Amino acid sequence: MALLPMYAIAQVDTTTVKERKLHEVVINANNAQRRIESVQIGAEQIQVKELTAAPALFGEADIMRSLQLLPGVKSESDGSSSFQVRGGTAAQNTILYDKAPVYNIGHLAGLFSAFNDNALASATLYKGLVPAQYGGASSAVLDIIGRTGRTDRWGGNASIGLISAKASVEGPIVKDKLGMLFNVRRSYIDLFMKAIKKYRDNSLYFFDTNLKLDWSINDRNKMFLSFFGSHDKTRLNDMVDMRWSNLAGSLTWGHNFRGLSSSQTTLFASSYQTNNGIHIVGMNIEYLGHIRHVGLRQNFRLLLGNHELNMGAQTMISDVKSAEWTRWNNHEKEQRKGWDNSAWVNWQFSPIRQLTASAGLHLTAFSALGGPYYYDIDEQGNITWIYKRRKNMPVKTHVTLEPRLSLAWQPIEWMSVKAGYSRTSQNIHALRNQNTTTPFDRYAISSNLVKPEVADQVSLGLFIMTPSQDYDFSLEGYYRHVDNVLDYRDGISFASAIEIERLVLAGEGRGYGAELCARKNTGRLTGWFSYTLSWSKTRIDGISEGQWYNANNDRRHDVNIVARYKLSPTWTLNATWIFNSGQALTAPSAKYQIIDNYIYYYAERNGYRAPDYHRLDISATWEKKICKGRLTREWAFGIYNLYNRYNPYLITFEDSQYGRGTKAKQYSLFGIVPSVSFNLKF
Repeated sequence: MALLPMYAIAQVDTTTVKERKLHEVVINANNAQRRIESVQIGAEQIQVKELTAAPALFGEADIMRSLQLLPGVKSESDGSSSFQVRGGTAAQNTILYDKAPVYNIGHLAGLFSAFNDNALASATLYKGLVPAQYGGASSAVLDIIGRTGRTDRWGGNASIGLISAKASVEGPIVKDKLGMLFNVRRSYIDLFMKAIKKYRDNSLYFFDTNLKLDWSINDRNKMFLSFFGSHDKTRLNDMVDMRWSNLAGSLTWGHNFRGLSSSQTTLFASSYQTNNGIHIVGMNIEYLGHIRHVGLRQNFRLLLGNHELNMGAQTMISDVKSAEWTRWNNHEKEQRKGWDNSAWVNWQFSPIRQLTASAGLHLTAFSALGGPYYYDIDEQGNITWIYKRRKNMPVKTHVTLEPRLSLAWQPIEWMSVKAGYSRTSQNIHALRNQNTTTPFDRYAISSNLVKPEVADQVSLGLFIMTPSQDYDFSLEGYYRHVDNVLDYRDGISFASAIEIERLVLAGEGRGYGAELCARKNTGRLTGWFSYTLSWSKTRIDGISEGQWYNANNDRRHDVNIVARYKLSPTWTLNATWIFNSGQALTAPSAKYQIIDNYIYYYAERNGYRAPDYHRLDISATWEKKICKGRLTREWAFGIYNLYNRYNPYLITFEDSQYGRGTKAKQYSLFGIVPSVSFNLKF
């Protein structure tokens, strides 16, 4: 069995013009044979072209929404770009864009992905069992590589849809040496709102841009400069004004040694910032927060015979503003810093022809830094001691050793059995007040009291393909256990106090399930069927009497059917059908009256279920080359939610008339939504 390089996909953007043929071979290697032979269990090596083939909301191709169609991956809610993996939450994933961390990857409260598909080359999703080169996530890692521009000639494209428009340009700044790719996208629904008096004070707006420079210094050295920026604003009259932005940049030097060994040095920085205000039911809160990182990463990839060795280190400073607000004329702020250092070694080898192994260690040392106040808290959440250490001096250091192991046994060419174990940790925590993702999520950093989340996962899988590779099938089972899971105390919300330790309790979580996938890879009709059966539970002393309860992302059944049919050389048809079991939610079990007020009593955390979710999306794409092949015209027509199913987005509980009962009220985001877009490539 041939060794499969860990960085084969991640490094496709480092080829020179002379290596263009090899570039194409690597990208197209995501086939049935690769899925059978790959040593890493639970990994999805992704072609952007493959995943953006699914019908898109509002005519917008969206890699994040397409990811949600894979086995073991779930959408967080209707219209959300965030995804959950194997019982974890979206906040337990790490998303890297050219090695820079990115947060809240949705536009318009999650209706669009923040990533423009024109700017993407490839991605790899690790579903909990990750090689030792990655850290910082207790659930999954999504490693995205931005596309580089052409170095032989200039080109680009422009696209306009119902809600947004986008354009890109690429070409050589120095022919065959320095290439550039620039992308920009903007929504214009806010311009329509200004023309209607009723909605003049509302705003739904987003903007994003990508820039990448690719400099071929010589045959052994390349430099990459990557930049990503996005901004969102959602304003509803004078009630809600939410703004958030992402900035991420990296500078990478890739060096090839003699033979096939290489090194990659990356300097990166990122900033996620929120600025939100709410004025409703007598409350006037302005809420600000941010997560900022600056770091340096060094990785060596050494090929020694039939052995592949990845080893390296990373140092990163994190600055997290958990909350800053003005409430009833009182100004409060909690902002802390941490120093995150890690080192790793990962060894991939084949002791015998039929067996490939990947074994590694990842060591993390995270130090909470002095400057702001730290606390001691009693069991009721009251502060018993306040102290302050000198600025940037370690207050508490958490050290975590994370072993990783993945095995692939291929007794015959068309079948393999894989098994793996992985321990991962995370020091950035998100505290969520509801099932849907909003910019009001509070983030926290590990401190003297808040410990890193540490997840252990084991997985076993069977992979089979037909001799012609027309079809392949996979069945995977997993069990995941997480220590130091945080959840709000009963009766506590994100704005109850500025001190994060007073709001939360820590406990343990577990998730387990099975994933089935069947793919058709060739012919005019291609696609896949996936089914996921899963459980996700939490146990925390002080919540639900210390008993196991369903996590708010617990969902029993997920079914995805994806089909793509090449009707003719110019027409392509796409369809997806999605079914999800109802998500766990907390509902009042009783209520009692105090004077003129009704008080709800909650006997059980997440003891009820929302209605099931399902929808059908279809699209048709017409594409034709003109001007002797120099231009390509493309029309995309789509219908989101074809049979107009109103799925649950948010469920609230309110008193019925005269307070004699309680009724549940369901809010839905979309019914049927048609879309059309036009794209011109040159």
